[in-house]
Amino acid sequence: MRLTTFTDYSLRVLMYVAARPDVTTTIAEIAAAFAISESHLSKVVHDLGRKGLLINARGRGGGIALGRPAASINIGAVIRAAEADALVECFDARTNHCVITPACRLRSVLGEALGALYATLDRYTLEDIVQDRQRLRRLLAPRRAAAN
Repeated sequence: MRLTTFTDYSLRVLMYVAARPDVTTTIAEIAAAFAISESHLSKVVHDLGRKGLLINARGRGGGIALGRPAASINIGAVIRAAEADALVECFDARTNHCVITPACRLRSVLGEALGALYATLDRYTLEDIVQDRQRLRRLLAPRRAAAN
């Protein structure tokens, strides 16, 4: 399974903000830290705000902050909310046109594997994955141009 870019960026944004809990940040700062598109991040930040995971304040003095404590943000729940569980066509009865579905066991095998993946992810919170905040902040700090 490969996470979508949207899910990847959602996790990165949450980690960035959680690594700096005492400071509000901006989409531009996060985009620069990860060298990714601000327009993509805008969609991600909006979605995370809609879900209550971020507080998004617009305008002068605005910024992005966690919407609740990092210890209460479950990684499995974040990924479930961002990803479709349809690993293969037969996972979605509305769009399944696979002719072998009645005899195929792949759906149950993949469903079991997906369940195991989420069982693992459900054991972790955002707090668990940002414990080394100091190192994360250093790694995500703006890069200074080397002096000539």
